Amino acid sequence: MSAPGLLSAARALLVRDLRLLWRRRGDAFQPALFALLVVVLFALSLGGDPRSLSKVAAGVLWVAVLLAGLLALDTLFRGDAEDGSLEQWILAPVPLAWLVAIRVFSHWLTTALPLLLATPLLGELLHLPREQLPVLMLSLLLGTPLLSLLGAVVAALTVGMRRSGILVALLALPLYVPVLVFGAGSVAASSQGLDAVGALLLLGAGLVLALVLAPLVAAAAIRIALN
Repeated sequence: MSAPGLLSAARALLVRDLRLLWRRRGDAFQPALFALLVVVLFALSLGGDPRSLSKVAAGVLWVAVLLAGLLALDTLFRGDAEDGSLEQWILAPVPLAWLVAIRVFSHWLTTALPLLLATPLLGELLHLPREQLPVLMLSLLLGTPLLSLLGAVVAALTVGMRRSGILVALLALPLYVPVLVFGAGSVAASSQGLDAVGALLLLGAGLVLALVLAPLVAAAAIRIALN
C-alpha cells in the first residue's frame, strides 16, 4: 500500500474521531477532571502541607495520569465494535494495524495530551519542586504513549465482551505498573541528585518496542474477536 493511501486513511480516521469527540465534549473533559480530582484528594489527605506534598508530587501526578487514561480505555474500540466500524476496518484497503495505531494516537491526543499540558498547573497545586518539572514532563511524554499502546492491546482483547470495564482494568494494571515505576522513579532519582537517564532510556526503549508490536497484536486480537 502506498504512502498516500496510508496518509489519507489516517487523516480520515483522525477527522472522524475529532468530530465525534466534539459532539461529546463533556466526555472529552472527563480524564482531565478525574486527574484534577485525584490531585485535590491527595492534597486534602496530606493536609495541604507543602513539604509533605512536594515529596510525593511526582508520584501523585503519575498515578493521576495513569488512572485518567485507564478511565477512557474501555471506549477505545467499543464504539466501533457496536456500530460495525471494526468490520469496515478489516475490509479497508490499508493494514488493520495502521488503523489501530492511528486510533491509539487519537486516544493519546485527546486524553493524555491535555493532561500533559495541565501538568505544570497540577504540579503547582502539589508544590512540585520546579527543578523536577522537566524530568517529569519528559517521563510523561515517553510514558503516556506507552500506556496508550499497552492499553490498546488490552482493549482489543476484550472488545468482544460486554461490561468489560473491570476486566480491562485488571488486565491493564499489571502492564502499567513498570511504566509507573520507571516514570515516577526517574523523577525521584533526579530529586536525589542521581542520574535519571537510565529510567528515561528504558521508557524510550519500551515505547519503541510497543510502537512496533502493540498495533500488530491489537489488530490480531480484533480479528479474533470479530470472527
